[in-house]
Amino acid sequence: MRAYPSQRLGRPPHPGRGHRNKKKGHKILRWLGKTSAIVALVIVLLSFFIVLPIRWINPTTTAFMLQDTSDIQPLKHEWVTWGDMGDALPIAVVASEDQTFAVHMGFDVKSIRDSVDEYAKGQSLRGASTITQQVAKNLYLWPGRSFLRKGIEAYLTALLEATLPKKRILEIYLNVAEFGPGIYGAGAASKSYFGKAPSLLEDDEAALLAAVLPSPKRLKIEQQTSYLQERQSWIIEQMERLRREQWLLLLDQ
Repeated sequence: MRAYPSQRLGRPPHPGRGHRNKKKGHKILRWLGKTSAIVALVIVLLSFFIVLPIRWINPTTTAFMLQDTSDIQPLKHEWVTWGDMGDALPIAVVASEDQTFAVHMGFDVKSIRDSVDEYAKGQSLRGASTITQQVAKNLYLWPGRSFLRKGIEAYLTALLEATLPKKRILEIYLNVAEFGPGIYGAGAASKSYFGKAPSLLEDDEAALLAAVLPSPKRLKIEQQTSYLQERQSWIIEQMERLRREQWLLLLDQ
């Protein structure tokens, strides 16, 4: 007696079923690709929306100010335009924080490589941050040194470099950097510590302000340790060299 196909052990593949499954898989992949592209485009557009305006508009606050834990209210912050900044503090800050600022594209590759090598050897992950990276962090992010924050910081840094002139990036940094508990920006720092505008700062005063920037919660102008004084002296030497090289002119190129 002849068995029907349904009575045999197992069944032959249905004609066209594998083809339909492949088409369905391709549709899912296409959908995922389009969705990812749309999400990426939205992220880029939103990023430009929060970065591009500060080319012309001065930020009134920052993410770091909103997360301030000093219990000082209101925070001390006063915007000072580039023309009213003088030259001592900009040069002091560059001498202290990022002497290749005028020529790099937002990242100090050598410092990053050294930091990664040290981390691979079991040491803590250190900053290796340029001024542009610090602007990105202060404006938009949170304290910490996780790879997630560093990744977002790197993206925003590239966006800042592509969108803003160097002089504007430095102007913003000078106005949002934390110089002490509840004290943000050159205007508030100059008046709080020396009772004068930034344009009137002497080199030793500007160097002292710049010397606390790596760690304004640990290094305090009111409590000058030997380390802080040594750092101040080193910054003054670097300022003299940068002046001889007419460093500020590089920002206009």
